[in-house]
Amino acid sequence: MIYLKSATTTAETDSHDVRDLVQVMLARIALEGEKAVRDFSRTFDKWTGDIIVSRQHLEAAAEQVPERLKADIRFAHANIRRFAEAQRGTLFDCTVEILPGLMAGQKQIPVAAAGCYVPGGRYSHVASAIMTITTAKVAGVPHIAACSPPRPGQGIPPAILYAMDLCGADVILNLGGVQGVAAMAHGHFGLPKADILVGPGNQYVAEAKRMLFGQVGIDMFAGPTDSMILADASADAEMVAYDLVGQAEHGYNSPVWLVTTDETLAHAVIRLVPDLIAALPEVNRESARAAWGNMAEVILCTSPEEMAQVADRYAPEHLHVQARDLDWWLGRLTAYGSLFLGEETTVAFGDKTSGPNHVLPTSGAARYTGGLSVHKFMKTVTWQRATRDAARPLAEATARISRLEGMEGHARSADIRLAKFFPDEHFDLGVDVAV
Repeated sequence: MIYLKSATTTAETDSHDVRDLVQVMLARIALEGEKAVRDFSRTFDKWTGDIIVSRQHLEAAAEQVPERLKADIRFAHANIRRFAEAQRGTLFDCTVEILPGLMAGQKQIPVAAAGCYVPGGRYSHVASAIMTITTAKVAGVPHIAACSPPRPGQGIPPAILYAMDLCGADVILNLGGVQGVAAMAHGHFGLPKADILVGPGNQYVAEAKRMLFGQVGIDMFAGPTDSMILADASADAEMVAYDLVGQAEHGYNSPVWLVTTDETLAHAVIRLVPDLIAALPEVNRESARAAWGNMAEVILCTSPEEMAQVADRYAPEHLHVQARDLDWWLGRLTAYGSLFLGEETTVAFGDKTSGPNHVLPTSGAARYTGGLSVHKFMKTVTWQRATRDAARPLAEATARISRLEGMEGHARSADIRLAKFFPDEHFDLGVDVAV
């Protein structure tokens, strides 16, 4: 395995400064409530208007969105909803008779309230609104709040508001950053307290979610987005280059990786990428140039199996295979947030419209978790019921195991049932010393 291009920096940020600021902000919001939220909104969002977006404002915003864009948003929403509905179909209640008279089961219950964060900043993340709110809605969450950074003098951009409303947000807040997620977590502005916070965001939003975890659930702790392409000699170098550049524009700290068995392809991509970056609009260009220059890697492997081993070790957020025998890759690869098979698809499709969720594990977290799904909004809970006959062997074994562990109170909970249910019988409930 040869690195034809190596990264010079990593995706790590100055986490101590971020952590300290977020901790101070969260402490003040916990102490002062809505007053602190409004103060931080004025400071960071430059926003002094209404926090809750009114129905009248939503209707006015919808009128500003061009009809073709509305149709595109509805198209994406339909695809994402359809995939989420299919996921929901894999979750079901069940009942099993473990032994005669002992019934146990599981139930799927959605959380009562969800808070969806939709990033703002340089881009209007319409797709993130669709991904998070739609999925919560399909899961059956009774109350869905959503927030996004307002623009000074404008508020949340009309297209984002249209998407939030279309997808089923019950309340929309003109709030960004730490103050936005904290307001949903604490239940400010008349909201129910969120049971789970979801959605991508910058390092401050990610850190706030991490600190609030435990008080509320979160989808995952997300770092900068990352993407890997696996390509062999059959791949189109120009298409590979465009795909790498498309993901590099996410930000200066967003790694992109090319892993290939074809050295000619590798050098062609390395030659093409700088010109493709130079042709981007200025707002995208600098991020892509920094990501490619400092964080990108091009790795030459000797076989498809070695390529797969590299992919499994990196566990990328997005993994795109542009190689022969796609079924082999689907069966072989084991660590990724979302997998894209063949040149006919692209990570950009997944980011915006195709259906599977784009809120995905980053920084190698795909080794142990998947992305946002209907499952994240559901609780799989269990129940059990027993007849008196079934309680007898359970109580006997429970009493003896509890005494072995030194938990006499547990043992006596079992003893009393044997005494009440079977008063005429004798049971040996002591601990075998040999054990």
